[in-house]
Amino acid sequence: MPSLGVDFRRLWIAYTVSAAGSAVGFGALPLIAVLVLDVSTFQVALLAALSAVAGAALALPMGDFIEQRHKRPVMIAADLVRFAVLISIPIAAALDVMTYAQLCVVGILHAAALIAFTAASGAHLKALVPAEQRGTANARFEQTTWITLSVGPPVGGALIGLIGATFTLALDAISFLLSAFGISRIRHPEPVPAARHERRDLTAGWRYIWRHRGLRVLFLNSQLFGGPVMLTSPLLSVFMLRDLGLPPWQYGLVFGLPCAGGVLGAWLAPRFTARLGLHRMLLVFGVLRAPWVLLLPLATPGLDGLLVLIVAETLIITAAGAFNPSFATYRMQVTDDGHMARVFTAWSITSRAVQPAFMAVGGVLAGLIGIRLTFLVAGICCLASAFVLPWRSAAHAEPVPETA
Repeated sequence: MPSLGVDFRRLWIAYTVSAAGSAVGFGALPLIAVLVLDVSTFQVALLAALSAVAGAALALPMGDFIEQRHKRPVMIAADLVRFAVLISIPIAAALDVMTYAQLCVVGILHAAALIAFTAASGAHLKALVPAEQRGTANARFEQTTWITLSVGPPVGGALIGLIGATFTLALDAISFLLSAFGISRIRHPEPVPAARHERRDLTAGWRYIWRHRGLRVLFLNSQLFGGPVMLTSPLLSVFMLRDLGLPPWQYGLVFGLPCAGGVLGAWLAPRFTARLGLHRMLLVFGVLRAPWVLLLPLATPGLDGLLVLIVAETLIITAAGAFNPSFATYRMQVTDDGHMARVFTAWSITSRAVQPAFMAVGGVLAGLIGIRLTFLVAGICCLASAFVLPWRSAAHAEPVPETA
């Protein structure tokens, strides 16, 4: 396969830098709230909830705005917003004027800018990379994501211990500045935004998804799988440290080692796609990622339980690492250019609302029926996602007409 080109490499490097910065700064905001401002547990939870919900609400009208503009300037602007809001925290801390309200504003603006960047970048990548190479391009991004997730948080934890959470967050901020610079160096001309004559409609992204059978099914699948997986995330920490009594180094292994599976899955994705085709990839790996959460409640104290958790997480992430690039490529293929940003915005907003809702429900369920049974409920939901896949056909491989 021919090279993806110098402009794709510039985009990929920019993404790698910002992803690495985000991984290093992962969790720094709540740590600052606790360690510097000494806020309550409720305020920490409220910070996360506000960032997700208010950020999504702020991003709601952005899809229509982005659709009518060149995407590269939007991506640069989103990176600069994230740089500005994050760098304000170490500056405020140095001046001793940092407040909890500032952290909330930063969380909200950062979340909204992330949604805007995601919407613009998906449409931009579709225009930048030829159709036959989009699977490879999406696999490269997926590999980068899992590599940074495996390396970044431990490095970030060490940096927080050495230089403090606020200065570690400054490194995350600088990564967005570097990303904006990298994107500005891309020279490939962008296509003129598609002309649109219908009136402004904030629900257009969701309506487009719902009209397309393949997108509709995968939209439901992504919520039915992603929500329960996120439900297990905070409970898994409590389960490992309190119920299983794992030492911190084993706790780190459970979260770190499986990320290598994501790298492997993303590396294999283009190769399997060449053999199976895009539609079969969605079916095979949509099924293969579904059952493994059911292994979590089987973990017991000791080495056996540690191995069960590592195996379960590795199998989930390996299958997801192969599924995600195929899904991203399919979504690009079947969404017309005039709806790309609105579809991506609608998808991001929904996921960022559904996943915290599942996490909240998981906390309630764990208090009522215990963590193991809550994992079982999450596992059944993930297993059900295997039935919500485009089984019937090649899932309408053509875009929905804009006038539909």
